[in-house]
Amino acid sequence: MSVRLATPADLSTIRSMLRTHAKTESGIATVASVDDGLEQALVGATPTVFVTVVSLPHAPETIAGLAMWYPTFSSWSLASGIWLEDLFVDDSYRNAGLGLELMSDLRTRTDGRIEWDVSAGNDGAERFYRKLGAVAQSGWTTYRWLPAS
Repeated sequence: MSVRLATPADLSTIRSMLRTHAKTESGIATVASVDDGLEQALVGATPTVFVTVVSLPHAPETIAGLAMWYPTFSSWSLASGIWLEDLFVDDSYRNAGLGLELMSDLRTRTDGRIEWDVSAGNDGAERFYRKLGAVAQSGWTTYRWLPAS
């Protein structure tokens, strides 16, 4: 399997996968347009997010999954880490080890912690993450502050 950082040529596929992920995970149909900010965030002058993509050896041109992430820093452990924003593998490629490849790649990118949220009720994801040895954190509540509309 091949894991690599995404390039501008991958933007269309990444958008499509993120839309599918949002719809299947939360039932939300994204309404992103061509000016959605993804290109600037990924490949602009100062990237704020990274995407690693994975493909199968027999189809290296086909992106089968992705991990969207960005570096973090913990003021408590005084160490850098990674926040995993999204992990998505196309349904037709699930259970082929691609999620593990993506997570293993992230593990090589930091000696610190890797953190993420899992939607309540996503039992398959929780089983996968527990197999990695990840532990659900208790005692924290996620808040979201959106700009006024």
